[in-house]
Amino acid sequence: MTSVLDSIIQGVHEDLAARKAQVSLAELKRIVTEVPAALPAAKLLADREFSVIAEVKRASPSKGFLSEIPEPAELAAQYQLGGAQVISVLTEQRRFNGTLTDLDEVRHNVSIPVLRKDFMVDEYQFWEARAHGADVILLIVAALDDNDLANFNSLSQEFGMSVLVEVHNEAELARALKLKPELVGVNARNLKTLDVDLAVCEHLIPLIPQNVFAVAESGISTTSDVERLVAAGARAVLVGEALVTGGTPAETVREWTKAGAIARANYLHGKS
Repeated sequence: MTSVLDSIIQGVHEDLAARKAQVSLAELKRIVTEVPAALPAAKLLADREFSVIAEVKRASPSKGFLSEIPEPAELAAQYQLGGAQVISVLTEQRRFNGTLTDLDEVRHNVSIPVLRKDFMVDEYQFWEARAHGADVILLIVAALDDNDLANFNSLSQEFGMSVLVEVHNEAELARALKLKPELVGVNARNLKTLDVDLAVCEHLIPLIPQNVFAVAESGISTTSDVERLVAAGARAVLVGEALVTGGTPAETVREWTKAGAIARANYLHGKS
């Protein structure tokens, strides 16, 4: 039976073939030599006790349409104003209504690191990400074999991009840790069924070594959710839906950043 993840990746390959026909790998490589160096996202995150990674997200496979977002650059500016430390931009077209143009517009309008959020399954996409100014990319362990994980991780590092390695269970975490990652994201959403359970984060994040920056992803909609995840050891939350549908993105990011920092201090005090 084909899972949701399998279906998404099939579409990604089809859309990728169309883009390859329009822009050659050689052209991307030429562009990469001209773009500014990637911002050191992993270091910038590590320098803070807690951060919000705020996402530009128009739709999702589970909820469908979320928000028009006619001006992604303006939304990203609001996120930065509220204190977000990284902006995540969905560029997958079929299920998330994202585009590389969104990534371009956001990159040109903010001074903080930008994450290209997509299902990265081909070397071309990494050259593409860097050509469009991405500072961070996502590697989804469930979507890649160990060989691709290692090769894509190395290529991203050669570009100077930070890598957020995403996991959903203990087996995937074990595979991720072989990469000696700086950033590991625990996704509370099962990409095969789309079910969400924050308990997945609470279970897996304590298993992440202390020297690896832990990010909680998906299903986060309230300040209490943020506090709950930080209590499990999260150093950041990646949030899209709640921000694009809530109406006050800057204020929400500001509130969650403050609450997360307080919860992090309490977490560290409990560890001491």
